[in-house]
Amino acid sequence: MTKYNINFKTKKDAAYRSLVNPKLMSELKVKIVKILLKKKKYKDKDYSAKRLAEDLGTNTRYISAVVNVCFDMNYTSLVNKYRIENAKSILTNRRYSDLRMEEISDMVGFSNRQSFYAAFYKFTGQTPRQFKLHADASERK
Repeated sequence: MTKYNINFKTKKDAAYRSLVNPKLMSELKVKIVKILLKKKKYKDKDYSAKRLAEDLGTNTRYISAVVNVCFDMNYTSLVNKYRIENAKSILTNRRYSDLRMEEISDMVGFSNRQSFYAAFYKFTGQTPRQFKLHADASERK
C-alpha cells in the first residue's frame, strides 16, 4: 500500500527458528506476553528486543524466533499490534475524547504521529481518525 509506505514482506524460512526447543519456545512465548502485554512494556518507546532478551535471560535470536513462529510477525509488529489495540480502546472511550491524535500516539508508545498512523493503517485498514469517526457513528445508531 503506498498511502503510508507500508511494505508487506514475504515470509522467509530462517534455519534458527527450527533450532529452538518447542518447550523453551512455549515458555518464552508466555514470558514475552507477560512482559509486553501484562507489564505494558509495549508502551515504552525504548523497550527493544535486546532489552526483552536481557530481561528474559536469553538472546535476541531466540526472541526473534519465538515471535516469528508463535505470533507470525516480527518483534516491532508485535509491539505495534499491542499499541494499536490500546489506541483503539482509547479512541472509543469517551473519557479520552478530547485528546489529540499526537497525545494518543504518545500514550500508547509511538515516537511520532507518522509511525502511529502507518501502524494503525497496517493493522486496521483505516486511519485513527477514520476509526474514531466510524466508532462514533456506530455508537449513535
